[in-house]
Amino acid sequence: MSILDAAGLDPAYLEIEVTERTLLDEAAMAELQRLKQQGVLISLDDFGTGYSSLSYLAQFPVDYLKIDQSFIRGLPDRKTDVTLVNSMISMSKELGIGVIAEGVETQAQLEYLKLKGCDIVQGYFHYAPMPPEEVDRQLANGASTVDKAG
Repeated sequence: MSILDAAGLDPAYLEIEVTERTLLDEAAMAELQRLKQQGVLISLDDFGTGYSSLSYLAQFPVDYLKIDQSFIRGLPDRKTDVTLVNSMISMSKELGIGVIAEGVETQAQLEYLKLKGCDIVQGYFHYAPMPPEEVDRQLANGASTVDKAG
């Protein structure tokens, strides 16, 4: 928080990604609650690949649920991935949580996720990994750090 204060940035510009395992640690959970109260955004990363207790979503007010790329790969053709992704998006929306899809690599995946109401996508479809100077150039040219799905 002192770094945000020194930089003059609103805490809403900081998003911390945590895994389900982090939520098992009481000290980490208390610290995340403190940061959340100060306006920092919290994303639950790799949802569905770890301990996957839905009670975490009720106990801790996360801002975004990140759907792991392992579920995105089979979209829109593999029935099990379609069912799981649809369920995660629907559940998140009902809970008032935003949805981020990781590992989007094709137009078909992007279109499917748009249709289902995914908020943000990340993946090679928009940008492959790049050196820091290329990131600076992309941002200077108006690129966003995350890609909105809609």
